Amino acid sequence: MNLPSLALGHDRTRIVPHIGAVLELTKPKIALLELLTVWVAACVACSGIPGNWVLIVNALVGTALVAASASTLNQWLERYPDAQMLRTAERPLPSGEVSEREAFLIGVITMVIGTVYLAVFVHWLTAVLGLMTWVLYVCVYTPLKRRTSANTVVGAVAGALPVLMGASAVLSDGGTREGLLLAAILFGIVFFWQFPHFMAIAWIYRDDYRRAGFKMLTVTEPTGRVAGLQAVASSALLLPLSLLPAVMMKTGPFYFFLAMMLSLLQLAVAIDFLFRPTDRSARRMLRMSLIYLPALFGMLWLSPFVFPWL
Repeated sequence: MNLPSLALGHDRTRIVPHIGAVLELTKPKIALLELLTVWVAACVACSGIPGNWVLIVNALVGTALVAASASTLNQWLERYPDAQMLRTAERPLPSGEVSEREAFLIGVITMVIGTVYLAVFVHWLTAVLGLMTWVLYVCVYTPLKRRTSANTVVGAVAGALPVLMGASAVLSDGGTREGLLLAAILFGIVFFWQFPHFMAIAWIYRDDYRRAGFKMLTVTEPTGRVAGLQAVASSALLLPLSLLPAVMMKTGPFYFFLAMMLSLLQLAVAIDFLFRPTDRSARRMLRMSLIYLPALFGMLWLSPFVFPWL
């Protein structure tokens, strides 16, 4: 008579870990960074805080659903290569915490709901951009990783498109022509930021990528010279791009000097990696990239309001 209650209790102990595994499929840290870019782009496009809070919240919700779908289906498609890599062998699919069928259904359902949600509650253009982001990431970037090192360029476009989603969301809510131009500049910042970020990861885990058959640049050109050149070139372009909003938005010297300092530091670690391609220099470049984008976008949004006198 006690068996059903014991089984129920056993099931309850499995619910929370399973929810955590499902959440891990959506790569929440990456999603949060994407949502930050969506929010800042929307504010920049409106030259301030969007007046319609419901609209921007809906944009964030829809974007989060599309991003969750893209990350989930990316891992579903790469479940067998992931099992061969040390850094990904414990992910929910290779470890068996989430079944292949469940992951596939979660990915498809969140994609459909997210796209429809954006079209109904935000803007049709935002929904189209969201769908483009999903297609590039899931259907183009993911399979290209096993075919050519050019996959990084496609991944960088997909990673930067949420900026345009944020700007498009406020087209009917105070968006200005200057604001849309600034959003295009932010797109460029996110696009070029991804190269030092990706190259650092590709170098640190180059043996894993080689074992799994991924054609990352550090696998096809193992000296790290070309990866370093890409990181330096992209970091150099971040400097003028990051300073343009200070001129166009009149954010004040605080943002200007912060952007210049962050960009020079990002360039410095990229140059160090170019001339000394080691795991240590790559980890420095990775850490700097993880600081760079949240700090730059956060201060770009805050500086006109929190530091108007600086």
